[in-house]
Amino acid sequence: MSAPTAPTAPTSLLLVLREDLDVVLARDPSVASRWEALGHSGLSALWAHRVAHRLHRGGMRTAARTMARVARRRTGVEIHPGAVLGRRVFIDHGAAVVVGQTATVGDDVTIYQQVTLGAVGWWADNARPPGERRHPAIGNGVVLGANATVLGPVTVGDRALIGAMATVTEDIGPGARVYAPRSVVLPPPGEAPAVPDDATALDPVRLLASAGSW
Repeated sequence: MSAPTAPTAPTSLLLVLREDLDVVLARDPSVASRWEALGHSGLSALWAHRVAHRLHRGGMRTAARTMARVARRRTGVEIHPGAVLGRRVFIDHGAAVVVGQTATVGDDVTIYQQVTLGAVGWWADNARPPGERRHPAIGNGVVLGANATVLGPVTVGDRALIGAMATVTEDIGPGARVYAPRSVVLPPPGEAPAVPDDATALDPVRLLASAGSW
C-alpha cells in the first residue's frame, strides 16, 4: 500500500511548540487555559522530544538520549530521539506511551495512554539491513486508542482509527477502523445467562463496531 502523507516540515521550533500548546487546549476538555496546559504531561513529553530530536539529528546522540530519559522519568512517556513526530500531535494522559526509534508519526495524530509504536523484536530486527525501518509509520489524523499496539514496519494510513486494546501487525488503509473484541459479560454464579430478544445482538459485526471506545 502507499505510504501515508509525510509530516509537514516545521518552519520553526517556536511555531511547532505553540501549535502543540494550542492542541492541548483544543482537545483536552479538562484544560481551561494555556497556563493550565503548560502542566500537561503529554505536552511536556512532546516538547522534550522536539528538542531531543534536533540534538539527535545534529549528532549529539548522548545529550538527546539523556533528555529522553529525563522526560520519561518525569512524564511516563518514552519517545526515542530518532522518532519523527509531525505537527499538532496530541498525547492525552501520556502514561506508558512508547514510540520507537524509526517510527514516524504524521500531523494531527491523537495518542492515548499506554500506546506502543514498537518493533517486532530483536530476533527479527537484527536480521534487517542497516537503516531499514523497524517501527510503524503513522499517517496524518490517525487516532490511537488506549493500550493500542502497533508493531513492526507497518503503515497506518491517514485518518485511520486504532481502537482501545487493538493490536496491529499489518498495514492499515486510509480511514480504516480497527477494534479489539468486546469483553464478554457473564452473569453472577448460579444465574442463567440472559438470552437477547434481538437475535442480531450477538452478531460479530455489531460486537466489533461497539468496541471502539478509548
